[in-house]
Amino acid sequence: MQPTKFTAFLACAIVAVSVVLAVGALGAQETTIAQVPVGPPVIRTPEPDREQIKIRQEQLKKINSARQAAIKKDTDKLLQLATELKQSVDKSNEHTLSLDVVKKAEEIEKLARSVKDKMKSGY
Repeated sequence: MQPTKFTAFLACAIVAVSVVLAVGALGAQETTIAQVPVGPPVIRTPEPDREQIKIRQEQLKKINSARQAAIKKDTDKLLQLATELKQSVDKSNEHTLSLDVVKKAEEIEKLARSVKDKMKSGY
């Protein structure tokens, strides 16, 4: 080969290697960017001030007190119904059971479920 052709060949080879390296570097950068996980945006809400926290705590106390009062009222009613049911059953004999006794038992069951649900809702 002649020196001018060799120089031109060498220059072309250097350019080709540079292009291959540049494309490889770009591909590596794209891969790196594509591998970065993207999650949902983080929404920052301002923290409530102390006054808002205090108001909310007072509201929760009132709600809890009202729930507790309702539970007490319902359990008192439950006790009354259970006592009435016991008296009705004591008055009946082994062969008779009045419809009133069955209705009272159903009412007790319904009220007991209501009390149970109110107790669970507090937690």
